[in-house]
Amino acid sequence: MSLNVIFKALSDPIRRKILMMLKEHDMTAGEIAEKFDITKPSISHHLNILKQAGMVLDERKGQNIYYSINTSVFEDVVSFGLELLGKQKKL
Repeated sequence: MSLNVIFKALSDPIRRKILMMLKEHDMTAGEIAEKFDITKPSISHHLNILKQAGMVLDERKGQNIYYSINTSVFEDVVSFGLELLGKQKKL
């Protein structure tokens, strides 16, 4: 995944809050929307950006779609940060 897409996804405070919520447990879009004072379509837009960045996964369970955090993407971000700090050789 492109780091540009990942950093764009992380640039919005709502998306960062969604990630922190999903860190605790999987949630539906409706459950996520309840925590914000914005429209459900706006939440869907934020979730789509996070999905495009590979940071969020979705899984249908019955009639609901549950969203979860994809921690493997964050390994790439950490690796980039360590490389930037000179702590790791570029692969």
